[in-house]
Amino acid sequence: MADAKVIPFDDDRSRARRRPARADGEAAAVRALPGPKETPEPGPAAQEPEQAEEPGTPAGGSGWERRLAGGLAFLRRRITGEYEVDEFGYDEELTDQVLMSLLRPLYEKYFRVEVKGIENIPAEGGALIVANHSGTVPLDGLMMQVAVHDNHPAGRHLRLLAADLVFVLPVVNELARKAGHTLACAEDAERLLRAGEIVGVMPEGFKGIGKPFGERYKLQRFGRGGFVSTALRAGVPIVPCSIVGAEEIYPMLGNAKTLARVLGFPYFPLTPTFPWLGPLGALPLPTKWTIQFGEPIPTDSYAPEAAEDPMLMFNLTDQVREQIQHTLYKLLVQRRSVFF
Repeated sequence: MADAKVIPFDDDRSRARRRPARADGEAAAVRALPGPKETPEPGPAAQEPEQAEEPGTPAGGSGWERRLAGGLAFLRRRITGEYEVDEFGYDEELTDQVLMSLLRPLYEKYFRVEVKGIENIPAEGGALIVANHSGTVPLDGLMMQVAVHDNHPAGRHLRLLAADLVFVLPVVNELARKAGHTLACAEDAERLLRAGEIVGVMPEGFKGIGKPFGERYKLQRFGRGGFVSTALRAGVPIVPCSIVGAEEIYPMLGNAKTLARVLGFPYFPLTPTFPWLGPLGALPLPTKWTIQFGEPIPTDSYAPEAAEDPMLMFNLTDQVREQIQHTLYKLLVQRRSVFF
């Protein structure tokens, strides 16, 4: 199987998917991530005309014929290597056509996610989305990724910063890279932001998703403000995000710490159903979710040296944290039920 060729991250060519002419046996070059002022390509619906132009795709015909032809064209591109990735491993076509399609039923039918404030995410340029983290298993990040992908008018994509553990797990590592996730380090985050990407971070980390059920919706520490420093250096707005519903999918009643140490996990959850019911106990509860994106906090008015000011970082970190916590309480008061 042919491999896609990686173009350097800072290449300034168009974000749009390209299929240049090539000699027999030569793999097509893959896309670079966009520059700061480039506009992302539209969402999946806008890609249908491109799929219809694939060789062998019927111009007319029934819907299933077009889908079949589109699927065969997709498989051909995967086999021949005519698809695009960036140097972080992000595969936009695979994410749009496969990974998002797999997550969408969970997002739309199971958790019935309601999205508010999507207009607070800029239509172009970089932005840092900072969200609370919860749920024992980090499904909240994936649902936030679908929320941005499917609801933003400009069809923007969210690049999540993930913990080291994600990139040492077999299969999960490869899927995370393909979906646009990258290691949660300041250098990678800043490069993505300067390239005009929407980046998502959950500063609570394992302290958030691994907290007991009795502490649900109480934000843990946000670290030392590293995400604020990164946003200041890149000059991008910070968008607070509050997620309600994830806390109840796996109510964590206990933590088998010894087993967690043996397995190399930060915690091993004990819930009302797991591990007592075996694989069935790993099924999340069908809670009703709300994801709200708050008003952005601008950072472009600060001087470059502001990123090294610990007091400013502390104040901005506290501002973001308080805004997320306040919105969580407001959403909890407004919701009718955990499940409806």
